[in-house]
Amino acid sequence: MSIDVNNESGTEVDEQAILDIARYALARMRIHPLSELSVIVVDTDAMEQLHIQWMDLPGPTDVMSFPMDELRPPTKDDEEPPQGLLGDIVLCPEVAEQQGKDAETQHSMDEELQLLTVHGVLHLLGYDHEEPDEKAEMFGLQAAIVDGWRAEKGLEGPSPAPTVS
Repeated sequence: MSIDVNNESGTEVDEQAILDIARYALARMRIHPLSELSVIVVDTDAMEQLHIQWMDLPGPTDVMSFPMDELRPPTKDDEEPPQGLLGDIVLCPEVAEQQGKDAETQHSMDEELQLLTVHGVLHLLGYDHEEPDEKAEMFGLQAAIVDGWRAEKGLEGPSPAPTVS
């Protein structure tokens, strides 16, 4: 799995954890091991520009996903996953930090970025949360992936509750 993490934000983030959880999420979703993903960490000004340009919404947001080859997880156990470019995930640590502070179960910026990374991966794989049933499926899968990764790393406690809208 080729995953690049590029921090352009000026904020120190745990890039290794972002890389590790992205790799874990993609393996858990049975994405081809030769697929490629890019994660870019930006400041609020850059995120706001992307949010306006692509979503026509004001202000910065926490995470944006830009799919490339529209890869999807295999639907059958014996199905071979396709190889390709997953796309880009853009994260904003300043927004993540505030969301972690505001969350029901307060958590760190890095924990929020880990959650947002998984959220971004799921969006790249075609998951969405516009409808209640889609939201239940996506957020359930997101929690299972984050909890599985945290357990594998020996981190205590459950994953942070979803703070993305």
